[in-house]
Amino acid sequence: MCAVGMLSVAPAAVAAELSETGEFVDGVAAIVNEGVVLKSQLRDQTAMIIDRAAKSDPPMQLPPPDILRDQLLERLIVMEIQLQRAERIGLQISDAMLNQAIEQLAVSQGVRFEDMPALLAQDGISYSEFRRQFRDEVTLEQLRQIDVGNRIQISPREIEQCIADLEENVAVDSDYNLSHILISIPESATAQDVAAIQAKATDVYNQIREGADFATMALQYSNAGTALEGGALGWMKGSELPTIYTDVVVSLDAGGVSEPFRSASSYHIVKINDLRSSIQRSEVNQVLIRHILITPNEIIDDETARQRLDDAINRMEEGEEFGEIAKLLSDDPGSANQGGEMDWTTSDTFVPEFAQVVDNLEMGDTSEPFRSRYGWHIVEVLDRRVYDNTEDLKELNCQNRLVNGKMGEETQLWIQRLRDQAYVEKRL
Repeated sequence: MCAVGMLSVAPAAVAAELSETGEFVDGVAAIVNEGVVLKSQLRDQTAMIIDRAAKSDPPMQLPPPDILRDQLLERLIVMEIQLQRAERIGLQISDAMLNQAIEQLAVSQGVRFEDMPALLAQDGISYSEFRRQFRDEVTLEQLRQIDVGNRIQISPREIEQCIADLEENVAVDSDYNLSHILISIPESATAQDVAAIQAKATDVYNQIREGADFATMALQYSNAGTALEGGALGWMKGSELPTIYTDVVVSLDAGGVSEPFRSASSYHIVKINDLRSSIQRSEVNQVLIRHILITPNEIIDDETARQRLDDAINRMEEGEEFGEIAKLLSDDPGSANQGGEMDWTTSDTFVPEFAQVVDNLEMGDTSEPFRSRYGWHIVEVLDRRVYDNTEDLKELNCQNRLVNGKMGEETQLWIQRLRDQAYVEKRL
């Protein structure tokens, strides 16, 4: 693979990366099991981090080049190990799944999906390369859910205790913008190893107290996935904080940094960048609908699918009941047996093209056939209501909070195990 540009390296290194024809070829930064991490990947990651640090306000101070290189190489090695694991278990992200994930990202950024290529081009980013990298990110997210998330169990008793704790805890009244430093403890660590890691965490904390930049220290010392973003976790609701953080943040003001504290597999240092009060009660507009879905396939084309729904509407006009037709006709496994009826929900839980139809229907009305990414639908609005979902949110927040707390610990242990079991040979 030929390099795309001239390399600023010493003559001996250049010679090592010349092919017999005199062309520059990509080099291997690390061998990882049956795969490799390329030097071009490391260069691209380094350039991205340097650019991001320069554009941050204030500019982020990067660690020395050799430390930054080691951090980035280790991140790429761990990513390669996980991607190999995903390939072994047959995990694949289809184009449809990828498009949906990119669309969700676009919506969160306030842009349209179809505008993404042009917007990325303005920043000099190839859309095809963006899709490749984003596919890897989605793959890793799905892999973590399969290997870690699906094994996490939350008991009703834990939910009840969490709700009770939240109602007594002032942290629930605030939202927090957090950064953190995580220093991991290997599973095989001896008591002496743990003491050394604790001393390291204490030294990092003391440097921060004496004026060292938190983001720089995260870049240099943190083992968390957010290390190269300066440890930034962003805004989190107090009710959704991982349980290990709750007792820590309530004793800190904006700008405050916690002393190191231990969880099962790590030492943590948390900084509150900012905080704000949060609203306690919540009301949402909910809709109760039923629908019929016809999914085109090798046998049923788009025109046939639509015609089946036109026929269904005609049968309803002649007196047949929507629910009975849905049981016989609908391809939606989640609602067909219920006569097409779905639970009370907010319309923003639907894909945009479906939500737009639902929002424009009056109560009791049935839509004309329309197309979504899943196929052809007709939908009927059965009822609408304003619903106080405060108690539901408490339970959902506790579920997320408990899962997030366990997920962080279990993910760190899982990554350590994958890393320990892998064959890695660094070539730098």
